[in-house]
Amino acid sequence: MTGFGDQRNVRLGRLAVRLRKSRSGSALLEFALIAPVFFLLLFAITEIGIIFFAQSTVQHATNNLGRLIRTGQIQGEQLTQAQVRTQVCTDLAPLVPCDNTLYVDIESFSDFGGITFTPPLDSGGNMVPLNGFSTGAPCSVVLVRVFYAWPVFTPALTAFLSNMAGDKHLLYAASAFRNEPYTTGLSGC
Repeated sequence: MTGFGDQRNVRLGRLAVRLRKSRSGSALLEFALIAPVFFLLLFAITEIGIIFFAQSTVQHATNNLGRLIRTGQIQGEQLTQAQVRTQVCTDLAPLVPCDNTLYVDIESFSDFGGITFTPPLDSGGNMVPLNGFSTGAPCSVVLVRVFYAWPVFTPALTAFLSNMAGDKHLLYAASAFRNEPYTTGLSGC
């Protein structure tokens, strides 16, 4: 004969066994613990991928501009600095917006040893407006640089992805070359 206390112990034992076998809330708890790390990694991979693609786009636009200068097309058509910037913006669209954080710097030198590289950032990490426009003559050495301040969107990643002031990542590309002898009368450089 079992008493009231024994029945209660049996019921509590059955309840304990049922609770141990039940896993309905554990998936939710595990997801709550893992979700922040998972989403941070997901956002990090996405943002790094977009930055990499934007950097490749800036390099592509810089190479195209360098090709136009090297072959004398910019000089022959007498394009202005604004028209050249518009050409770069066309190559960057739609990924990189053409706003006031995009700088196109074109400088010419007599030889490769004379190239001077002015840093695009000051000591505080702010962008220095470099907007030179000297496409050079035939056989001149030209340095083309394009800079863009890309905003870092994921707040937790700004410490890792920002390389300038204002939680931005500096995208930059450069191309140095010697202009071809694109005018008549020149046989070589």
